[in-house]
Amino acid sequence: MVVTIAILLALTLALAAFVLAPRMAEGRVVFDATPDRPSPFGFKMAWIAIRTRDTGRIIDVLGLVEPQPCNWRSGIGTVYDDRLGESHVFVSPPVNGWSFVVGLALPYPVGRSFVDKCTPMLLDLGAEFIEVQYFFTYPLIDFFAWARIIDGKLVRAFAIGDEGIIWNKGKPSKDEKSLGLKLFELRGVRGRKGDAGGELILYPTEEHVMRLASRWSLDPVRIDAVAASAATGFIASAPLAWRPERMRKSA
Repeated sequence: MVVTIAILLALTLALAAFVLAPRMAEGRVVFDATPDRPSPFGFKMAWIAIRTRDTGRIIDVLGLVEPQPCNWRSGIGTVYDDRLGESHVFVSPPVNGWSFVVGLALPYPVGRSFVDKCTPMLLDLGAEFIEVQYFFTYPLIDFFAWARIIDGKLVRAFAIGDEGIIWNKGKPSKDEKSLGLKLFELRGVRGRKGDAGGELILYPTEEHVMRLASRWSLDPVRIDAVAASAATGFIASAPLAWRPERMRKSA
């Protein structure tokens, strides 16, 4: 599944690149640092929402490489770019007390055959900030994930892909249940109908993830509607340690 995700992520970046790619000048990338207002993101994307205004501390905790000032439009364009998106993340300026780390280069939930680099990353952030949330949506392979850390404790983590459930830690929140996100044990049952004649929800959708994000923090798709002053964030390279790594077989 990890290989499948990597291939599809590359295809997604390629499709978005011609619209959002940052400017090129003399063989180098130019990141626009002119302050601007929030730009939407979220579809086919991974992001972390952190309750803090201290973006510099986020960069330090994550160990991001060579951060450079970058505005919203250029930053979101970079993480959707076919080439740059594979290795870069955008750290947004704060919006209503929330800062975002956006990019497909972020670690994601993996099965038992691979080293879990997502959970330790989130716990590191949770040790520094009062609340940390993680979201990932990739509908082409029914891959969806969300997690929430409050006061350093992982209170909820769920992820599901084409091979089934990957994460299922903590109890489903009231927000999940109110959105109908409670029938995952029925995944794979096709054509089954509920008692009232409607279709059962067998797995989450991209819309579910966006709605859950809007209840826990801010809806990334509609973040441009939030009252926020023009500001600048940072674009940075992802640490090499985030790359997927197979578990080593014990002797």
